[in-house]
Amino acid sequence: MSRRKRIVLALGGNALGKNLPEQMEAVKTTSRAVVDLIAEGHEVIITHGNGPQVGMIHLAFEAASKVDPTMPLLPMSVCVALSQGYIGYDLQNALREELLSRGINKPVATLITQVTVDPDDPAFADPSKPIGSFFTESEAKVLQRQGIVMKEDAGRGYRRVVASPKPQDIVETDSICQLIDAGTVVIAGGGGGIPVVREGHHLKGISAVIDKDWASARLAVQIDADMLIILTAVEKVAIHFGTPQQTWLDTLNASDARQLINDNQFAKGSMLPKVEAALAFAESAPGRMSLITLLEKARDGIAGKTGTLISL
Repeated sequence: MSRRKRIVLALGGNALGKNLPEQMEAVKTTSRAVVDLIAEGHEVIITHGNGPQVGMIHLAFEAASKVDPTMPLLPMSVCVALSQGYIGYDLQNALREELLSRGINKPVATLITQVTVDPDDPAFADPSKPIGSFFTESEAKVLQRQGIVMKEDAGRGYRRVVASPKPQDIVETDSICQLIDAGTVVIAGGGGGIPVVREGHHLKGISAVIDKDWASARLAVQIDADMLIILTAVEKVAIHFGTPQQTWLDTLNASDARQLINDNQFAKGSMLPKVEAALAFAESAPGRMSLITLLEKARDGIAGKTGTLISL
């Protein structure tokens, strides 16, 4: 299991911190773990979440709209694009510094990445992912006239809500592959990618957020990766999590993973999308494997020493 691989490494939130100062420190630790893999000869393509970062961007423009109602909220597609840029800026610089400190002269590049979604995805029929702060009813009506979907939240006010559709296609796949083939360490698909729909040759940004683990799995398929590594806050996947019957899993085959999903063994807001995305990649072609583990355990996981490995 230790042969050189093309790996999509999906960084969890703890790899980036919750604000700008935390992010600048977190990427240093993250970069050391990533470069450990590169030093072993693996081709590493990095994806990442953007929850706190895109939230801060949205809140800043949201605050401005409250001061000046004529100032529209930024579309979520633009918020994601901004987050890709500033996370990539910190991450690629930290990676470059770590690579050079080890005598590895490899370029690092962040690619602003668009991901197409189906405009008829069922998620758009009932947007449910809340974004930003609370508004009064009158403030919400102003935003609704701008095309923003607002929903009342348990008597606490109104919040913007967006859909979370499944990713269909990574638009910049060819560019990503060309960079990889040129020896570049690529950061792509940040925050699940910028959600867009195709209108002929035009790509139109849409009000949505894409799950970064699902987007990472789609990217891994399209660039013909050998392995998808989803990094999270635990070393392994568990069943009966948080109970006396809790059991950590070393390996999962596809049929067992699907059965555990059907048995509701994984929490919807946390482990479920990770296991589902990992399973989707593992099932996409013979020989492909997914690993779920901690950032600092990624190298040991590739060697088969820890983590939860999902395969056919």
